[in-house]
Amino acid sequence: MARPPTIQGDTATRVVLHMQSVRLNDEQFALLCRDNRDLRIEMTAAGDLIIMSPTNMETGRKSGRIFLRLATWAERDGTGECFDSSSLLTLPNGAKRSPDASWILKSRWNKLSDEEKSKISRIYPDFVLELRSPSDKLEDLQEKMEEYIANGVRLGWLLDPIDNVAFVYTSGSAIHRIDRPTLLSGDPVLQGFAFDFREIL
Repeated sequence: MARPPTIQGDTATRVVLHMQSVRLNDEQFALLCRDNRDLRIEMTAAGDLIIMSPTNMETGRKSGRIFLRLATWAERDGTGECFDSSSLLTLPNGAKRSPDASWILKSRWNKLSDEEKSKISRIYPDFVLELRSPSDKLEDLQEKMEEYIANGVRLGWLLDPIDNVAFVYTSGSAIHRIDRPTLLSGDPVLQGFAFDFREIL
C-alpha cells in the first residue's frame, strides 16, 4: 500500500483539516498519529486536525537547546517532570496539543495511573513553551498560548527568535512582551530556572 504524501517545504508545513462532521475519538486519534509518525498532528477543541511536517534543522537545534536547559534544571530541582515536543496531551477543553517543551509538577503527574501515562494524557502542564519557527504565524502561536492559559497552565513562554521577542503568559495577568530579551526567569512557577534567550538567536 502506498504511503500518504508528506508535507514538505516552508510554504506548506501547516495544514488544517476541518473535522467537525467526523470527530475522532481518543483511540482513533492515537491510531492516526501512529500511522503518520513523520508528521506532527494536533487537534483543536472543535475537533479540527492541525498537521505539521517536522521542523528544520536550525529550529530543532534551538528547541533542543531549550529542552536541555529545562531538563537539566528539572532533574536538579526534583519537583516536576519535563516533556519534549513529541509529547502529546489533552487539555480540559478537549484540544490535543504538543508544545515544544512543558513541565508538570510531580505531585500532579504521579496522580495519573501507569495506563494513563502511556496514553495521550488528560493533564495540562504547569509550564509550557512554544518556539516560533520560520513557517509559524505569530498569531497562531499567540492563540495557542492563550488557550494554554485558559486551560490551567500557570506560566507560558512564547519565544520568537525571528523578531527577537519573548511573550510571557501567566494566569490572571496581562501578557508581558519583552523586546530583545536576555535572561528569562521562570520564578515563581519554575523556582530557580532561567534561560538565556540569546542562545537561540
